[in-house]
Amino acid sequence: MVVALLDQQGGTLTRHSRKPERANSLPHQEKHIMSGIAASRMRSSTLAGLPAGSLTHVEVTWIEKKIERWIRFGRAAQEQVIDRRRRVLSFRPDTVFAFVRWAANDFGTIISRIDVVRATGLGEAYQTLPFVRPGGEILLKIDGWPKVERVLQAIDAIEHLGIDPEAVSPDYWRHIHNRMSAGQEPRAYTIGQHRAFLLRQRAEP
Repeated sequence: MVVALLDQQGGTLTRHSRKPERANSLPHQEKHIMSGIAASRMRSSTLAGLPAGSLTHVEVTWIEKKIERWIRFGRAAQEQVIDRRRRVLSFRPDTVFAFVRWAANDFGTIISRIDVVRATGLGEAYQTLPFVRPGGEILLKIDGWPKVERVLQAIDAIEHLGIDPEAVSPDYWRHIHNRMSAGQEPRAYTIGQHRAFLLRQRAEP
């Protein structure tokens, strides 16, 4: 079965439907610099019962001051070490993660972007983006370092409330995306807002 191939340079927002693929076995051991949250580090994970091809794979790279692609938050289920600078983190369906991409050359910054993505399951529609295989549901995408920094500050503020950003209402990430795209300041996430979201989750069948 064939899934969408990624364009490593540009990506696309074309929606596709996930199909089964050959299973990968990727032992997990995550560094804080790659995860952003020490509490979310996992050295190993048993994925028995998950259908083959149900994981979302993200290639992260750290070549300081040149290429920095890393996960700000999100609990990876597995990891494959490619070399000392590159690794592939794999996420279970419905895991929400923040993927930061920054690159520069001798003339300055080439790209500065953050995406908050929900990993999709088999049969779900998804959107493609560079270095994410096959893709996911993009809840937020922000370009340009000043705006990216503002999103990172919003994530810090959520953590200061004692809330795992991965557990935040997906609508909040859409709110940040929409407000910042319109040049407006996003509203802060609150404990009351989070409690209401959790109650709605429990009430869902």
